[in-house]
Amino acid sequence: MIFSRFHIATFLVAAAAACMPAAAQLASKPGAVVTTPHVRAELVAHAPEGVAPGAPVWVGLQITHQPEWHTYWKNAGDSGLPTELNWTLPSGVAAGEIAWPVPRKIPVGNLANYGYEGTVLLPVPLEVSSNFKPPLALGAGASALDVRLKASWLVCRKECIPEEGEFTLALPLQGSTALHKAEFDAAQAAQPQPLGKPGAVEVSGNTLQVRLEGLPASIHGKTLGFFPETPELIRTAAESGKDWTQSWQGGTWTATLPLADQRSASPTTLPLVVALAESDRQPGQPMAWRVEAPVSGSWPAAAPRAEVSPALQAALAANAAAAPSSTSAELPPQPTVTLMAALLGALLGGLLLNLMPCVFPILAIKVLGFARQAGNHRAHRTAGLAYTAGVMLSVLALGGAMLALRAAGAQLGWGFQLQSPAVVAALAALFTLIGLNLAGMFEFGRAAPLSLCSAQARHPIANDFLSGVLAVVIASPCTAPFMGVSLGFAIGLPATQALLLFAALGLGLALPYLVAGFIPAVALLLPRPGPWMNTLRRLLAFPMFATVAWLVWVLGQQSGIDGAGTLLALLVCMAAIVWALTLRGRTRLVIATLMVAFTAVLAAAIGRNVLQTVEPAKMAATAGQRWQPWSAERVAELTGAGQPVFIDFTAAWCVTCQYNKKATLADAEVLADFDRRKVAMLRADWTRRDPAITAALTALGRSGVPLYVLQAPGKAPVVLTEILGKDEVRAALAAL
Repeated sequence: MIFSRFHIATFLVAAAAACMPAAAQLASKPGAVVTTPHVRAELVAHAPEGVAPGAPVWVGLQITHQPEWHTYWKNAGDSGLPTELNWTLPSGVAAGEIAWPVPRKIPVGNLANYGYEGTVLLPVPLEVSSNFKPPLALGAGASALDVRLKASWLVCRKECIPEEGEFTLALPLQGSTALHKAEFDAAQAAQPQPLGKPGAVEVSGNTLQVRLEGLPASIHGKTLGFFPETPELIRTAAESGKDWTQSWQGGTWTATLPLADQRSASPTTLPLVVALAESDRQPGQPMAWRVEAPVSGSWPAAAPRAEVSPALQAALAANAAAAPSSTSAELPPQPTVTLMAALLGALLGGLLLNLMPCVFPILAIKVLGFARQAGNHRAHRTAGLAYTAGVMLSVLALGGAMLALRAAGAQLGWGFQLQSPAVVAALAALFTLIGLNLAGMFEFGRAAPLSLCSAQARHPIANDFLSGVLAVVIASPCTAPFMGVSLGFAIGLPATQALLLFAALGLGLALPYLVAGFIPAVALLLPRPGPWMNTLRRLLAFPMFATVAWLVWVLGQQSGIDGAGTLLALLVCMAAIVWALTLRGRTRLVIATLMVAFTAVLAAAIGRNVLQTVEPAKMAATAGQRWQPWSAERVAELTGAGQPVFIDFTAAWCVTCQYNKKATLADAEVLADFDRRKVAMLRADWTRRDPAITAALTALGRSGVPLYVLQAPGKAPVVLTEILGKDEVRAALAAL
């Protein structure tokens, strides 16, 4: 048996830990204010008559941006995402829609967005119904309305960062709440006023002709800004007076605007806002007007377009902004991935994953499994099915956990479990036990009391199933060719379809073992069981110990040298406990008790070192430093200066990443090509959980590492393959 008579519970605990990130990574402490490097967001309220049925009650998210940063209106324009507010309120209180202030047009390279800079308040009215019961009526002894908000926003400069926050606010039920009256008054003044007449919109060829009447006489003859609430309708970056025209005929304002080249909407009614230029606005006077105008005419056929995620649009807009004005930043060609194509890619990716260095440690388990059942065709088939079940269920569990946590707001990708020091330590302990078992130090039946042995695996099927679980735990940190695109595509799918993709990935990973179990010719190639199996078994213990060495190194990248040293000490103690349990009689009881006590004291004294997170030493970004730390700001800075950039998305726990780093990215000829073409080399280290790197991977349509991107100003990013070849890199550099 692969684990000999190894206790199943130990394995399942470690495997379950591998499916969950550390709880501390997802914890947040809600309050009224959330501060990030780019914005200060605060939940504020205004209730001039207190909280009562029929009384005006307003709450809102006030965002103060750092200079040059902005967030988005309900129609973000060519890229970006509007801010989203999700409220949790007591029974009898309901939140209305955001009363969006008039935005401004923000040029981004050859694109344009609609959004806000400086400080903006997004107010939301609360409706207090007659059946609202104040907390005092419930006997709670409280006198405040508990308001909870979960908000998410995309903040951009030349690069875009998705951010979020959880907020709480206790709004007094009695008396006026006027602390933020000025901010709510200013937000109210920035609201578009309803226009008395409906206006008219006509589609004429590839243009939109707008006619509005009933605008105040004081603004006649003024230049107005145009903001459609329907996205992807007009050419957002078109300039008034150059690309589109407007004019006044008495009190009627007309405009002719170009339709978007990649238009995706054909509304029958167009809600729109027109606004005065900032220089024409007068204090106390309306500055914008809103109307829902009926649309006449026939829409031209919408141009087919590939599906591009909003996050990718934001990243491309950042690239456009960083490009020199003399060049045009183009969208990278995003293939339209169908579900069937993604399923095929996942299947092929899982199949090729068997060739990745990540999977080498489980070869020992597979080899022993075949050798144990040589000549028994039925056992081969049963083992193949059990192994496949273990692989597929584990892949589905990991995929489901990732999708659920992402839906809850966590920035996670494929292989997220090894971003937790606790999971890395648990796997190191598990592989140490497997190695000791393969080396012959212990058989579980001799190393445990009889009461525990009743819970052990009595049938090889259980071991084959657990072998599949272990294969996924070790193989999942890396991606293989075809696999990256499919997993990236899965993130944006409904849960059922996404899990179908993960199932296809698991089937591909298990397919060689499954096919081998049903083809008798494979069994004929194996020698008959004999003494050689004991030698092979002990030999294959060393890949397990090599895996332990790798995991300790990974932990060192996360928890520092103290964490790695502590883990080694605890692993030695665990090995000593296992050895003590193999002894007999009173000696076993005495030595095992002493070793367990010593290990407990040691864990209490220094065990916290394993779980700590130590910031990595920052690489100096000097002229003589070849690799620089990645950041979205650094990419924008370099491409803005006209310099191409090569980005290595990597992690210490990704064996394929380390292989590519040594075999290709350290090659003298490849490095000479980088130097000759003056390509900046950036490294995005995803060893720890990093939402910015996760967002960048998602923007590129991927959810795991390795990923290699060559990005030149004004050109589409070039994504290279997961198994990086020297010729491929040199050819991509030559294309610059």
